[in-house]
Amino acid sequence: MPQSTIIFVAIVLIVLVYIIVIYNRFIRWQNLVEEAWSGIDVQLKRRHNLIPNIVETVKGYSKHERELFEDIVKIRNNVDEASNVNERGESENALSKSIRNLFAVAESYPDLKANENFLDLQKQLVAIEKDISLARRYYNGAVRNLNILAESFPSNMVAKLTGFKSADYFELEYAIQRDAPEVKMT
Repeated sequence: MPQSTIIFVAIVLIVLVYIIVIYNRFIRWQNLVEEAWSGIDVQLKRRHNLIPNIVETVKGYSKHERELFEDIVKIRNNVDEASNVNERGESENALSKSIRNLFAVAESYPDLKANENFLDLQKQLVAIEKDISLARRYYNGAVRNLNILAESFPSNMVAKLTGFKSADYFELEYAIQRDAPEVKMT
């Protein structure tokens, strides 16, 4: 066998091994992104399951906030219609804003703020929001690593050959998050 043929075969083998290694890294990071999304989904479902309890508790104290209660239930039910991470983030942010509005309403009712059931539900929501935050960080870290691999040379060429794409980050406003007060210096 001529030496040039041996060199050519060796180069082809090296390229194939490289493609296989990079492809397997894509599979690994894709699976980590899916696992991380599953973690977020579990926490969001916990939050969704808690929302009717919060609404019912506040409803007992505030009969005239009917529209707010209906909006929260409608938004909660529409979240499942999201088809991708960005749409899910937008839906969840709308739900977070509604929950914040609900807590703002609750501030107007001192008896409600002192209600043990309401306080317990509020604590549960805070715990769930922390868990969502941790799951979101893990997910976004996995997405970052997948995106680096998909966008960096020469692995981006393998991504194009095999159909791997960058993933979207998951951004979320939290229901317990408060807007910072505006401070004006005169």
